[in-house]
Amino acid sequence: MCGSKLLFRGCYQILRVLGRGGFGITFLAQNMVLPGQPLCVIKQLCPKITNDKIWRRACQRFEIEAKTLAQLGSHAQIPMLIDYFEGNGELYLVQEYIPGYTLAREVRKNGVKTELEVKNFLREVLPVLNYLHQQHVIHRDIKPQNLLRCEEDQRIVLIDFGAVKEKLVQNSSHSSHLASTNFIGTMGFAPPEQLSLRPVYASDIYALGITCIYLLTGRGPLDFDYNLNTGELFWQQSVRVSSDFARILDKMVKASLHERFKSAHEVMVALDWENSWYKLNSCLTNQPCSHTNLQVQETSSEYMSPATRTALAIRSRRTRHKKYRSFSNFHPL
Repeated sequence: MCGSKLLFRGCYQILRVLGRGGFGITFLAQNMVLPGQPLCVIKQLCPKITNDKIWRRACQRFEIEAKTLAQLGSHAQIPMLIDYFEGNGELYLVQEYIPGYTLAREVRKNGVKTELEVKNFLREVLPVLNYLHQQHVIHRDIKPQNLLRCEEDQRIVLIDFGAVKEKLVQNSSHSSHLASTNFIGTMGFAPPEQLSLRPVYASDIYALGITCIYLLTGRGPLDFDYNLNTGELFWQQSVRVSSDFARILDKMVKASLHERFKSAHEVMVALDWENSWYKLNSCLTNQPCSHTNLQVQETSSEYMSPATRTALAIRSRRTRHKKYRSFSNFHPL
């Protein structure tokens, strides 16, 4: 219907194709009925289902997942779901159109990002990822192509959720075949457990870490060599970052679930620790100060200025943090 004067479902003017994938086509459309004739995005999902009973079950699952997406759309960094419906053996989602460009396009146009820019990106995306997981939703397909920078206010928006697609695969009449040949996600960005069709919240953490490496290097995950025994990527040879940030990224992209960050909150805590020492380092003396002396000074009845008390507290906190980090290096959580 692109270029046709006919209106899809009596209100949508189909303007052009935005993208194609294994599960369907995404169109840019205009609602000719609403005031202002706003733009929207129509996602046409084409599940290969021939059995009527399985099709009805798929439609039921689609409706449940669409309602979940509608609830998530109340977040400013998730597109709002406007409508969903079934027609002619196909399923449709209608979402708000957010003018902008993907981070993949941004890197191609402007080049790779600095460590500070990637840290700021993480601090913007991790809270929305934490929100998703609190709603018991796993995105399943985080990558630069699914992260959109809004033209109006430069905020990062997370698009193209995989939850609905997964339910369609599970309800397909060829589910046994699909289970061995298909998964929801993108090769290289999906961790081992997701390839085995067992995604968890930490799977999104892995994909986000791989996305950060792409932003720093301009190289996709399949462009790196990797350890044949552990599956770890050899990415650090391609970019110079601080040792603290390298440790955070390494833990985000651990192939082993046991060694990886379990939640967005854990990554945020790690970033806050690293950021605190980076800011305070230039303010603190490098003169050694024993833990015993700190205890005496902190409990002393002598008057100490607020600045002195603050400095002592910071040193004590840094000492505890070093001990904790040293312990965690030998005893991974």
